[in-house]
Formats: sequence, structure tokens, C-alpha cells
Amino acid sequence: MKFVVLLHQDEQIWRDASPTEREEYYRRHDAFAQVATRTGSTILAGEALAEVETATTVRRRGEQVSVTEGPFAETAEQLGGFYLVEAPHLDAVIEAVRELPEYTVEIRPAIDVA
Repeated sequence: MKFVVLLHQDEQIWRDASPTEREEYYRRHDAFAQVATRTGSTILAGEALAEVETATTVRRRGEQVSVTEGPFAETAEQLGGFYLVEAPHLDAVIEAVRELPEYTVEIRPAIDVA
């Protein structure tokens, strides 16, 4: 089963992080990958995202389409990255996610429409 792991955090925390703190973040991501592998999971993809100010939002309401610079919603935490993980079950993903640094993490099953 595939799961999308969405990483949310206040971007200011990353901007203010020292080089040592950033290295710790990277170490925690490596630990996440190691636990994912140990639980029988495979990380299929993962990326950090550019800052929220670079977002473009496209909305469709009926035949009306609007394009807006900026994120969909203004919140204290922003979507900063994601992983796509193939795992035997949700608990395997949760176990690996516990290794990540200070994020709010949303895990959602991907629906196979094929």
C-alpha cells in the first residue's frame, strides 16, 4: 500500500536553524529512511518544497478558474515537503515517522485508481 507523508512546519524554524541544527534535521531524515527500510517499507519519492511564498494556487468553481500567487491558506505551519512510501501497513509508516524532526506529519493512503 502507498502512503503520502506530508511534512508541515513553521518555515521560520528552518530559516533560523543553525548549521548544526540543520545537520540534526538531515540526520533525523536518514533515521526515518533506515526505520522505513527495517519495517519493510520503501521510500518511492521525497522532496523538500520551496518556501510558501513561491506557491501558486489555482481554483476552479464551475467554469471560473482563478490563479493566485501564494498558498491556498495562511497557517502557522506550511507544507515543507513530502515522502511517498510503499509500506505493508500504516503502523510501519508511523514507526518510521517517529524518527523525523519537529514536524506535524500527515499520513494519507494513496488511492490506486488504475
